[in-house]
Amino acid sequence: MDLFDLESCTLLSGTLFLANLVVCIHILLKKCSEPTSAILWLFVIFTLPGTGACIYLLFGINRLRTVGLKVELANKLIAAEVASSVHTGIINYQSNQKNFSLNNYSESTRLLNKTLDMIFPLKPPLTGNSIKLLHNGTMAYPEMLRAIENAQSSIHLQSYIIMNDPIGRKVLDALEKKADEGLDVKVIYDRFGSYKAILAMFFKKYAKIGTNLQTHAFTHSTLFSPWRIQLRNHRKLIVVDGKTAFIGGLNIAQENDLQVTRLKRKTKSVYDIHCIVEGPIVHELQFSFLRDWHYATKADPVTIFTAESFPVLEECGDVSMRIIDSGPGQSSEASFNNFMAAINTARQQILIMTPYFIPDKSFVDMLCFAAARGIEVKLIVPETTDHWYVKYASQSYHKKLLRSGVRIFIKGGSFVHSKAMLIDGVTAIMGSSNCDSRSFRLNYELDFVAQSDAFGEQLGEHFANGFKSSTEITTTTIAEKKLYSVLLENTCSLLSPIL
Repeated sequence: MDLFDLESCTLLSGTLFLANLVVCIHILLKKCSEPTSAILWLFVIFTLPGTGACIYLLFGINRLRTVGLKVELANKLIAAEVASSVHTGIINYQSNQKNFSLNNYSESTRLLNKTLDMIFPLKPPLTGNSIKLLHNGTMAYPEMLRAIENAQSSIHLQSYIIMNDPIGRKVLDALEKKADEGLDVKVIYDRFGSYKAILAMFFKKYAKIGTNLQTHAFTHSTLFSPWRIQLRNHRKLIVVDGKTAFIGGLNIAQENDLQVTRLKRKTKSVYDIHCIVEGPIVHELQFSFLRDWHYATKADPVTIFTAESFPVLEECGDVSMRIIDSGPGQSSEASFNNFMAAINTARQQILIMTPYFIPDKSFVDMLCFAAARGIEVKLIVPETTDHWYVKYASQSYHKKLLRSGVRIFIKGGSFVHSKAMLIDGVTAIMGSSNCDSRSFRLNYELDFVAQSDAFGEQLGEHFANGFKSSTEITTTTIAEKKLYSVLLENTCSLLSPIL
């Protein structure tokens, strides 16, 4: 080896050592409150010199405090506007919340509602709503397009994933048409979830100067700030004219249209559920969207919280609903607290359907405690997933849950992306939140709590069909697992703090 090669190797080794040292110091300073995650990242850094530091830069830094602070400051500005009550839109919003707040709770829902009132004092349940369950994109997309076509004043769309495919183009083309007619059309997408559309310059096609169609990413990430992809806006929402809303787990992508994917055998198919909602609760969803729009665009609240965005609403059903929006700087860990409150106050039954089941120990323990109290606890997770390591990490929890009396069902067929919880057949929790650490701590999520015998029955039928078409896991199944499967599951479970 000549002198030049020796100097190069020394320089490279020194650079790698310095990079690893800086990253390790950052881990010790910023993740001291998360010892499991910190130890895992230190292990990655030492076992993968150089590469580990790059992986940490992309996935280990979440900027919870800094980004959360920016979101919090934006929310405080909105809160000041609400407190001033000088704008017609804000006045309408406050009047709606006052007129339709649910004050008398039924015996079966009182404990949960009182608990949620303490956790979310500014998010009361509102009465007078109607809600309809929509199964997969085959049923939901035509309803969405019909509502867009019939819109009169505004359309606000927010989605984690918007694809540059036939469904994505159909939706954006419909929005462009309404914008050309003079309607106020706003679109929020997530840079990580919609990266394929961004790379294809999809949104730039519709970002024309002078048009009423505005598209904007929730947060910005560049080559100099790649860690920002960790704080993702995972919400899925459409609000039309401030009167009708679509909310659930459905993204804007053709893979959710099972009628199409069944004809194209090689195309991935995703089964999901969504809801169409009308009534006073739409004001809460509109408020959530506009608050995100203010943060993303820095637009003056006076220009977005208008009377047209908050029209006077009337009762159109008998469903009481509460909106839970969660995320750093808004209502940190709100979806986790919502799920835990529901589990702790259940009296007879807890049904959960989730595509990703990788929660922390406290969540698993609460399900086990519920089963120990005599509550029937049943969990549906998909056999087919879009991330193989998530599947194995999820399976690492099965043994403990089964021993505690929790029943686990594996749903075959299309990737089941449905996210729902049904408590005692009456309280339904749906939205964008998964049962994992990312949804509970990092993502910006949007869920609702609906209490209605009729809707509970609809969602109950959905669960019943899921159980019928699933295979139940038993302790015998766990005992018969091969050693390599157990090792793979336990290895993947170590990654659960960062998945």
